[in-house]
Amino acid sequence: MAEGKTILIVEDDPTLMRGLVDNFRQKGYEVRSATDGKSGLMEALEHPPDLILLDIMLPKMNGYEVCRQLRQQQLDVSIIMLTAKGQESEIVEGLEWGADDYVTKPFSIHELLARVKALLRRATPAGNGVYAIGDATFDVAGHKLTRGGVEVPLTTKEYRMLSFFLSRPNRALTRNEIMNHVWGRSIIVSGRSVDRCIATLRSKIEPDPRQPTFIHTVRDVGYRFELLE
Repeated sequence: MAEGKTILIVEDDPTLMRGLVDNFRQKGYEVRSATDGKSGLMEALEHPPDLILLDIMLPKMNGYEVCRQLRQQQLDVSIIMLTAKGQESEIVEGLEWGADDYVTKPFSIHELLARVKALLRRATPAGNGVYAIGDATFDVAGHKLTRGGVEVPLTTKEYRMLSFFLSRPNRALTRNEIMNHVWGRSIIVSGRSVDRCIATLRSKIEPDPRQPTFIHTVRDVGYRFELLE
C-alpha cells in the first residue's frame, strides 16, 4: 500500500514531526514536511501528495485555513487533521472545511498508520458499480441490495445514505454532511433522523448491528463507513 505514496506532514512540534517522519518512512512512504501553514499550503499546491497530515494549531496560517484553501483550489488529496483539544466543535469545523478524518493528540502511531492506510485505499466496485459489503452485494445503478442471494429492500433514504458512504469510505462524516446529501439542504431534519436511518441500514448490512463492522459511530461528530480489505 505504501509503495509510491507520498505523505506531507504539516506540524510545528519538532519532536512529533521527527517521530511521524521516521514511522512513515519505515513503512515505505515518501515523506515531505512543512512547519507552518503557509509553507505547507505552498508545498501541497506545488507538489500534490497523496495524503496530508495537517495540524490545526500552526504558525502563519492555521490548519482550517490551509484545508479551506486546498479545497478551493480543488486539490483532490486526503487530509487528516491533528487536533490537541479533541473538542466536538473543533473536529466538526475541520471536517466541514473539507478534511477527511482526524486524530486527537496524544494518539497511537499504530492507529494513525491504520487511518492513513484506510484513506489511501480507494473504494473499488467489483464491476459496473457493484460493491461487496461483507456477505451483501450493493448494485448502485440497479438500486439493489442482496444478502445471501436474497434481495433486501432499501428505502430511498437508505439507498442514498449507503451510496454516499461508499463514495467516501473510511472518512469521518458529520451529521450535517449526511443530512445535506441524503435529505437535501432545502429540507430541515434533525440528527435523530440520521441516527434512525443509520439504525435501519445497519440492520440490513451488518452481521451484528449491535457491534457494527461497517458503519461506525464517531462520537459527537457523526459516522464513518469502513471498507474491509
